[in-house]
Amino acid sequence: MRHMGLTLAAAALAAAALSACNKSATSPPADQNAAGSSATPAAISDQDAKKIQATLPAPYNTADLSNGESKFALCQTCHTLVEGAPNMTGPNLHGVFGRKAASVAGFNYSDALKATGWTWDAAHVDTWITDPKATLPGAKMTFAGMKDPKDRTDTIAYLMVHTGFKP
Repeated sequence: MRHMGLTLAAAALAAAALSACNKSATSPPADQNAAGSSATPAAISDQDAKKIQATLPAPYNTADLSNGESKFALCQTCHTLVEGAPNMTGPNLHGVFGRKAASVAGFNYSDALKATGWTWDAAHVDTWITDPKATLPGAKMTFAGMKDPKDRTDTIAYLMVHTGFKP
């Protein structure tokens, strides 16, 4: 009986994660290549991740990368992190910090995001992932948001470590 409960809970969690990007469980990313690129970052050892993290500005240099990885699981249904990986429902996030918003070639951004003139930094990412629709009415991103500030800090640190952030 316990096994059935865990299976139902896992199925509900998977459905919730997929719905965060308004995708069905059976539809693959529209532009995923035939090789099936992974949405997870290229393997960085825990030791290397900690070395990279130590170079980050506060508070990201002391954030919980394991929690950030866990929270990013919601994002990876729509975004890739690996350099050269395809865009999915959302654009590839490799190199996002310091990049002009709405500038990944070949990705169809909302007019609202194109008009912002933002350059992605930790503060913009933090505001954005708190509640994208409230932050920018007209945005296409269907993610409901991440309300907990610690979860956002941890997720941003994880992104910095795994997307080539340069302090």
